[in-house]
Amino acid sequence: MEIWDLYDRNENLTGLEWERSKVAFIPNGFYHLISEILVRHVDGDFLLMQRDYSKKLFPGYWEATASGSALKGESLLTCAKRELFEETGITSDNFKEIGHSIEDDKHSIYHSYLTIVNCKKDDVKLQIGETMNYKWISKEEFIEFMKTNQMGADQIARYSAYVESLKKVA
Repeated sequence: MEIWDLYDRNENLTGLEWERSKVAFIPNGFYHLISEILVRHVDGDFLLMQRDYSKKLFPGYWEATASGSALKGESLLTCAKRELFEETGITSDNFKEIGHSIEDDKHSIYHSYLTIVNCKKDDVKLQIGETMNYKWISKEEFIEFMKTNQMGADQIARYSAYVESLKKVA
């Protein structure tokens, strides 16, 4: 069971908490925080993770992130480190924020981070019930991948500015 702190739209703690549930929704005017981590290897390749077919949302889709909600009392960076390790087996202390967005319909505030890692590429670990495959792709392949329908449109939108910046770098 996950417990989340609830925030207002300006990311001020409200003093309220929410127990994650499959049937209840966060009340209007309240939000929870989500960290997304885009993983790039020191050689320039990006990590893609394939969502398990048992996932309710986007089953079988590829994601360019590890991501998850910040737990009660957890900072965004602590959340990012935890989710990165849980979903990929990779550890990092180097996170650069590359995006921030609010999705009112999901009562979610997203903070997107980039981490550049120097790990063995075959050390990626899959999380049972969450991920079922992974692959590393080049910057050019990543830019093209973002144009496909193999990834959720919300994630594509959140990373669009970062992808545009990649196009400008030779």
